[in-house]
Amino acid sequence: MLTLKCAACRQKLWKYYKIGQGEVHRCHKDRIRKIFNMEERDGKVYCPCGKAVGIDRGSYYTMDKKAFTYKGTKTNN
Repeated sequence: MLTLKCAACRQKLWKYYKIGQGEVHRCHKDRIRKIFNMEERDGKVYCPCGKAVGIDRGSYYTMDKKAFTYKGTKTNN
């Protein structure tokens, strides 16, 4: 389980169940376990500080890799 944080202000965004060892390029909505702080508007996902962290693509978010950090473990499946 990974905890994603905004790179600008370090606020927690959400907890995410990551499958595989690769980088976090997409966050599938059905794998987001808990949302701490997040705003969706104009097809994008924002931290409450105003920084855009991803784009809403329907069933997943395409993440901007420079806009967030993460900590935790990835699942090998």
